[in-house]
Amino acid sequence: MADGCVQAGCALVGGETAEMPGFYPVDEYDLAGFSVGMVDRDRMIDGSLITEGDAIIGLQSSGVHSNGFSLVRKVFNISDKNINMYLEDLGHTIGEELLTPTKIYVKQVLALREKVEIKAISHITGGGFFENIPRMLKPNTTAQIELASLPKMPIFSLLQRQGNIPEREMYNTFNMGIGTSMIVSKEQANQAVSELNALGEHAFVIGSVVAGEEGVTLC
Repeated sequence: MADGCVQAGCALVGGETAEMPGFYPVDEYDLAGFSVGMVDRDRMIDGSLITEGDAIIGLQSSGVHSNGFSLVRKVFNISDKNINMYLEDLGHTIGEELLTPTKIYVKQVLALREKVEIKAISHITGGGFFENIPRMLKPNTTAQIELASLPKMPIFSLLQRQGNIPEREMYNTFNMGIGTSMIVSKEQANQAVSELNALGEHAFVIGSVVAGEEGVTLC
């Protein structure tokens, strides 16, 4: 948690622990949290500046992140026996893959904002592309995502193949290699990608904004 705060440039200002005998077994616990932020009104990124033809930039995820684990557990039938199973496709064990920390992009996005006008941002969490990307769009616009531009991460191919999961469900559950997305003008797209890559990210132009009903199309 301390490492996450450092990555995000935020402070953990309070906390509470509670013992609940009879609810949690000995030596087991649950951890939950939330964050609060503030922004000056004239600095808000609200999607109002989006225009047709704008580019959608994707930043590569570090893996499954923290979403879709009900389906992950079902597909892999996670147990003490197979959690340490080495898989050639992944290059390590299932446990190591699924415990890869979620990538935090706060500092990179703040740095990019000093160089490029970011019109909208959408973190890809539970609900995948179909539920998260539309949240940053203006009415009467569609996010057209080019599948060939997305990074090919072995964990998602393995999940889809082993679980026989339809493509749409994959993109409606997992981040599919894109941890966060943002919209910039077409003219600033290459600069945005270069700036992010210089910050150590793997960034790509993954699509564009087109006229249409609010939503996502895969092509």
